[in-house]
Amino acid sequence: MKGWLNPNIEDEEKFKEEVSAIFEVYSEIEALTEEGIHVYSVDEKMGIGAREHVNEKLTMKSGVTERVDPEYKRHGTSGIIESLNVSTGEIVNPLVQPTRTELDYRDHIEGVIKLNEGDKHIFLHDCLNTHMSENLVMMVAEYEGIDILDLGVKGRSGVLKNMVTRREFLMTDTHQIQFVYTPKHCSWLNQIECWFSIITRLLLNKRASFKSIAQLEHKIRNFIEFYNDFLKKPFNWNNTGKFLRFDLYLNSK
Repeated sequence: MKGWLNPNIEDEEKFKEEVSAIFEVYSEIEALTEEGIHVYSVDEKMGIGAREHVNEKLTMKSGVTERVDPEYKRHGTSGIIESLNVSTGEIVNPLVQPTRTELDYRDHIEGVIKLNEGDKHIFLHDCLNTHMSENLVMMVAEYEGIDILDLGVKGRSGVLKNMVTRREFLMTDTHQIQFVYTPKHCSWLNQIECWFSIITRLLLNKRASFKSIAQLEHKIRNFIEFYNDFLKKPFNWNNTGKFLRFDLYLNSK
């Protein structure tokens, strides 16, 4: 079985613009770093199960593969909110916890900013509603010296009116803290997804067994520390963002 997912393109020019914005940041990462601008790829990986094998694994020996009983116990789930430094490959300010509320996300972003407070920051992430929340706007406004009374009222007016107005504010490139969004169904443009693939294959695979949420979270934190110490490196992102056969795709709809 094979699966696929095409982006839901309602506005062709807007889609091209959003994709190009992501690749523009990636292509200019060296220049941005030299200017002292910090670029991060951000996302959450939630619902990570603390599953314990009911029986011990039968270890591998000469001529015999490792054998794992498929029966397991569930001990609940946790998750990760983290930022990948696009320039260095380092995982920054990971929050390993079961929740991902808009306050959790804002706290993570602010924690990353405080590591280099006063510098310019660019955050690449998808268009989840918590990534364009009222709390995130108010945090950015505080750093920009904007009076929160000038932001309007959520659901009624001004910057806070809805997700569209909040997103436009957060994308302002003249701000010290700027956000760039991937189009819907285009999370693969976000480099943090490559890192989530790494931790899934190396730690959170079918061989893993966790006796509790606490043990799961402990091993995730240890893996991140190990990765930063010994494995981190920037991804060799060689996709230029060129729209191959894009017009043919649109004409086939």
